[in-house]
Amino acid sequence: MANGLMVFIEQFEGKIANVSLELISKGRELADQLGVSLEAAAVGYEMEEELKLLGHYGCDKVYYIDNEELEFFLSLPYADAVSHIIKKYAPQIVLFGATTTGRDIAPRIASELRCGLTADCTDLQIGEFTLKGETYKDKLLQIRPAFGGNIIATIVSPDSMPSMATVRSGVMKMVNPDKNKKVEIVEEAYTPKDDLFLSEILEVIKIEKSVDLTSARIIVSAGMGAANPDSIKLVAELASVLGGVVGASRPVVDSGLLKKEHQVGQTGTTVRPNLYIACGISGQIQHRAGMNESKRIIAINNDPEAPIFNIAHYGIVGDINDILTKMIAAYKNKV
Repeated sequence: MANGLMVFIEQFEGKIANVSLELISKGRELADQLGVSLEAAAVGYEMEEELKLLGHYGCDKVYYIDNEELEFFLSLPYADAVSHIIKKYAPQIVLFGATTTGRDIAPRIASELRCGLTADCTDLQIGEFTLKGETYKDKLLQIRPAFGGNIIATIVSPDSMPSMATVRSGVMKMVNPDKNKKVEIVEEAYTPKDDLFLSEILEVIKIEKSVDLTSARIIVSAGMGAANPDSIKLVAELASVLGGVVGASRPVVDSGLLKKEHQVGQTGTTVRPNLYIACGISGQIQHRAGMNESKRIIAINNDPEAPIFNIAHYGIVGDINDILTKMIAAYKNKV
């Protein structure tokens, strides 16, 4: 069988990150198209039971480095450990989450392996392309916004082995787990060199997020058309009565009305809620890239030509404050 497709498994305190499960889900689809195995590279300590979860999402085999010194993420030791696995098993594609961890080690590994790396992908496909009269088949098409989000670029690195990409959290749909599926865990012998430990973890402090956009089923988002304290208050009230959370476009966050963790879009969080209510959001491509996979989109805007209406399932043209007040009253009266 041809060289496999590999996903780097991100973990914290022995728990696999959602972005890794999303990539395993997408990786299964891509690996099947290529007719290769879906593999994973994991680094941590005493994670054997947790790694079994990868099988439920379609992973065939995980190469696992188990070392107490590597329980918590450190840039150089982790990059060296994952490079060791990639060199040994030579996958044709390697995927990382575009998280702080993935963005840290993926460039280091690409430099070590002298291969290409595409950052912040929003889609991945297997296909063919032609360059200088030569057609390349079954190559990874790495799709991402470019030029400030004004275009969507498809990047291909035909001569790179492996092809590597970081993928934004939330853009790949996580499949429903099948607990009957198993994964083969292969423990790798590896001891990090002392000179890789240029820093030491003295204490781990966890700060809980005040809002979790990625797991929210209902999001009510404020845009520039709602960028004032009164409108933000109504957006928050509607989110509260619906049992949802508050989102925002980048201009609202930049203005200081809401914190960065509320931001939806290309430079914020990618979301897939059951219901997304866009309040005063024009719908530029940078924002749409982060929410256009929502199951239902309701757009409220006083501009009937706003681009957001092109992707909305339901559109309401009118004054934001007036419409939000009526929606809140209608829902309260109904319940």
